[in-house]
Amino acid sequence: MRIGISLLDKGGPDALRHYTDDVRQAADDGFSSAWLTQVFGLDALTAITVAGGAVPGIELGTSVVPTYPRHPAALAQQALTTALAIGDGRLTLGVGLSHKIVIEGMFGYDFARPARHMEEYLSVLGPLLSGEHVAFEGETVKAQIGFGIGTEARVPVVVAALGPRMLKIAAEKADGTVLWMTGPKTVRDHIVPTITAAAAAAGRPAPRVVCILPFGVTDDVEEARARAGEIFQMYGSLPSYRAMMDREGVDGPAGLAVVGDEDSVAAQLEELREAGVTDFVAGGFLSGKDKERTRAFLKTLL
Repeated sequence: MRIGISLLDKGGPDALRHYTDDVRQAADDGFSSAWLTQVFGLDALTAITVAGGAVPGIELGTSVVPTYPRHPAALAQQALTTALAIGDGRLTLGVGLSHKIVIEGMFGYDFARPARHMEEYLSVLGPLLSGEHVAFEGETVKAQIGFGIGTEARVPVVVAALGPRMLKIAAEKADGTVLWMTGPKTVRDHIVPTITAAAAAAGRPAPRVVCILPFGVTDDVEEARARAGEIFQMYGSLPSYRAMMDREGVDGPAGLAVVGDEDSVAAQLEELREAGVTDFVAGGFLSGKDKERTRAFLKTLL
């Protein structure tokens, strides 16, 4: 199981500089990958282009770029350009549906057929990232296009997939899944068996399972869980994540945080590895000495 780190968009006019500094530190520390979420701040692929051009070596991933606001051809063109800019097959493109409250409430797009949308979206995105010309006409996506952007390696795609149909789509048309707010029991009993079986049935390679969770090393577990519950409270009300919490048997995000002393978090990471996680990505959320302690522990795993 590889160990990566989730980096924050710190906002403000120096956000790109801060992100680049954080990528450089992650690379210097030896993390296998660094992931950036796209919400309402920096454009993730643009930020990766800037940081990846300044910092060599480390894999850089998006977790995730929402699909609805960008035609798959537009996203493929941007991703191929980013991959060309940072080189060495370092980019992993994570994509996801986002949520109805965002797609309908903020962007004004219809969220009525999300799985169909993702299946058709990947039918265009995947071939374009492989350098193919696409002629596709679906119910939600249409494309007649190709690009002359020559990259050294194909850009892999991981999909934010949680339900059975989405996991099947990710297995058949992408390289795996990138998870958030999904605990070890759910990974072991639902995510990994579903996506692995679908990949095998489609004659595809074993899928990548990237698991991002709040992570912290501390002696005050109760306080850490309370803090996680406060910071990540909104995710408990989003239907896709709520379904994963119900599967896991936890009340909310606080119950999914990987927290405890060094021995405890090591055991929790081992549980995730045994469940089938290929990449664990630490989402740091503690401050002060516990933040330093968390980073020091993670470095021992690299």
